[in-house]
Amino acid sequence: MRRLALRTGVRWKISIAIAAVGALIALALSLVVHNAARVSMLENAREVQLERLLFAQRLYEATNTKKPSPKFGAKINDPSLPASLRSRMQDDRRATHVDEYDDGVPDVWAAVPLANGDVLSLHTRFADRSATVMGDLDRALIIGSVSVVFGGCALGVLIGGQLSRRLRKAAAAAGKVAQGNTEVRVREAVGGVVRDETDELARAVDALTDALNERIEAERRVTADIAHELRTPVTGLLTAAELLPPGRPTELVRDRAQAMRTLVEDVLEVATLDGASERAELQELQLGEFVSRRVRLLDPEITVRVVHESWVSTDPRRLERILGNLLGNAAKHGAAPVEVTVEGRVVRVRDHGPGFPEALLREGPSRFRTGSSDRSGRGHGLGLTIAAGQARVLGARLTFRNAGPAGGGDTGGAVAVLWLPEHAPTNTGSFPVLRQAESG
Repeated sequence: MRRLALRTGVRWKISIAIAAVGALIALALSLVVHNAARVSMLENAREVQLERLLFAQRLYEATNTKKPSPKFGAKINDPSLPASLRSRMQDDRRATHVDEYDDGVPDVWAAVPLANGDVLSLHTRFADRSATVMGDLDRALIIGSVSVVFGGCALGVLIGGQLSRRLRKAAAAAGKVAQGNTEVRVREAVGGVVRDETDELARAVDALTDALNERIEAERRVTADIAHELRTPVTGLLTAAELLPPGRPTELVRDRAQAMRTLVEDVLEVATLDGASERAELQELQLGEFVSRRVRLLDPEITVRVVHESWVSTDPRRLERILGNLLGNAAKHGAAPVEVTVEGRVVRVRDHGPGFPEALLREGPSRFRTGSSDRSGRGHGLGLTIAAGQARVLGARLTFRNAGPAGGGDTGGAVAVLWLPEHAPTNTGSFPVLRQAESG
């Protein structure tokens, strides 16, 4: 069973972290302030109560009466005197005692031993001032704590939002690099005047991109050089094969020499397309009419259906190359009937064979990979790679999918779809040419 993964952004993680830390700090400070204020008020109540008792003692001793003045509420030998005060009185020491209750109102005792051995005591509940002050203080602490938490959330959203935007820009730029746009620089996309770990990540990605570009360019140059070097001996081999006497061995030699020459030419074309230096020479043409005539020349048995005619600005030579490779792939790896459909700027080529392998549908065309074992295994796997490269030069998009089985004996098959752009691919350096009717 797959574990449920919760996806949260950096902004909210930082906000929650700052709010949690702020809440903990506010709670700790509130407890400290609350306890300090409570202790201070109790100490003040003890001092006030003791001063009252001492004044009552002086008055009692000055009047020399048997009972203290009722004005202060002092008592002689009060039976409800707390045990802690009784023990202190035995040491002939004056002392105070506080009883705290759930309502927050303290009961403050003060006691002092007299010369005749009696104990003069006074106790009062400080309900008038202490509860009010502590209540106001607690409300102020709660309001302050809530303000700190919300302020921390706002600060976290602000800081996290800036970091999140920078990371999203870096991810978007890295995605463009992954799609093949190696001119993009993540550091420039991130921008800003702040220097943090995001800039280090961007510089690392840019350095990785540069290193990959250098390696790819080196491999492309090696491939192109090898193809150029093989051109001459392969051409000589093909010429020599033509001089051999007629016979089955001669046919085999000629066939293999021609296949090697085709391979060399395709490898050289792939290397040229990888160099991103190709430029399309655009012409205005009727797509349906162009595709119909070219398909008839390649294979008259292929059915062409024009659903909607459209004028497009494209390179006829490269478009013909794409069509030839798609039809060649259908002939080698698919099965009849092969159908070509033109609808506006979209060209579909479908066969009724086993379909494209899953690896191709998942990763796209790959050179020197001819497909799964259910196909014939003929060819060198460069046809679709060249078609995809030529489509990029045209600014077009080439997609691959499999047609699912349908009724009436339809066995599905492979479907390649070429999406021509609405506007000329000026970003490739191509230029438009005045509309003209193409001669057959």
